[in-house]
Amino acid sequence: MALIVHKYGGTSMGSTERIRNVAKRVAKWARAGHQMVVVPSAMSGETNRLLGLAKELAPQSHTDAYARELDMIASTGEQVSVGLLSIALQAEGMQAVSYAGWQVPIKTDSAYTKARIESIDDARVRADLAAGKVVIITGFQGIDALGNITTLGRGGSDTSAVAVAAAMKADECLIYTDVDGVYTTDPRIVPEARRLHTISFEEMLEMASLGSKVLQIRSVEFAGKYRVPLRVLSSFTPWDIAIEEEAKSGTLITFEEDEKMEQAVVSGIAFNRDEAKITVMGVPDKPGIAYQILGAVAEANIDVDVILQNVSHEGKTDFSFTVHRNDYARTVELLNTKVLPELGAEKVAGDTRICKVSIVGIGMRSHVGVAAAMFRALSEEGINIQMITTSEIKTSVVIDEKYMELAVRALHRAFDLDQQAS
Repeated sequence: MALIVHKYGGTSMGSTERIRNVAKRVAKWARAGHQMVVVPSAMSGETNRLLGLAKELAPQSHTDAYARELDMIASTGEQVSVGLLSIALQAEGMQAVSYAGWQVPIKTDSAYTKARIESIDDARVRADLAAGKVVIITGFQGIDALGNITTLGRGGSDTSAVAVAAAMKADECLIYTDVDGVYTTDPRIVPEARRLHTISFEEMLEMASLGSKVLQIRSVEFAGKYRVPLRVLSSFTPWDIAIEEEAKSGTLITFEEDEKMEQAVVSGIAFNRDEAKITVMGVPDKPGIAYQILGAVAEANIDVDVILQNVSHEGKTDFSFTVHRNDYARTVELLNTKVLPELGAEKVAGDTRICKVSIVGIGMRSHVGVAAAMFRALSEEGINIQMITTSEIKTSVVIDEKYMELAVRALHRAFDLDQQAS
């Protein structure tokens, strides 16, 4: 008997009929003798609907008080899901009980709308499992030290599921989505994209950080830190598929690089539309400038991605970096009101019409000329590169957003990702 964690996305929970199918699938695993913990997302579109109501009442504010209420509102979507799924399981003849994150409790810090999990008390859940119950826990949320409900950011149910699996030392965590695994890139952009049977943890971490929407990056970080066996698979396969077949489907995220894994130089193409570029122009070129700019941004809890500092000219330089588009206006305001006066810089310029496209592959460690091949493919399509960043197993470029799909298709073709054996 194994302890298994299932996570279901919003599309999988999108109607009572789909919830019923989820219940049948979970019941199948439970009847096979497994202890089952299930972490579902809110029903498809529900979180957006709830947050939309808040924005109708008041424009988005950057205060903690406003963010606290957003978390209070958004958390209700998952509470509805766990209650409905518990009822559906009971209708299947299973003992089932649902809990909100604060009831477990899943303890987080107080960074509203993007909180981080600090600890999970699994005693209550283990007692229910020992009593033969299926336990359903809200994804996406927890509780801070002051008793306030917090949420983990969009896609946070993935993180909740992997964190629960890590805390309980689950034998496996299965992430059920509306796709049947991890692909070389988004099949909606490149129809020839292939599903990968396996992908290394390092590659998945890079893919998630670079814009792949299959898994939230923090869920992959948890899986890596605690070595949680993780598999991405489809919730739309027939619920009565044999467990042995289901357990081998989708994409396995592995921690071992061996000869059985696909030995591709490049394993996938990731992209992210949700970025904006900010340039602080005419910055005095002296020690500590980067810290003065990025330190203030970090204190505002804003994540910075790609960073570029130009060559100094007459004692001044331009300093550019990218942030999430949702943080763009707040970052520009922060720079103009607090940072610019202290620096004596000339002005802040920005561009919200950029995107990031990346190639990822553990094979890049042992192959030269990969970045050059990437740049050549983009050049042949007339695509100008604005910024570049690299690591051992990835190269990312910032380009004009209008060229994103063209760039992804060109790179997928350039590295023969549609032809490698699966």
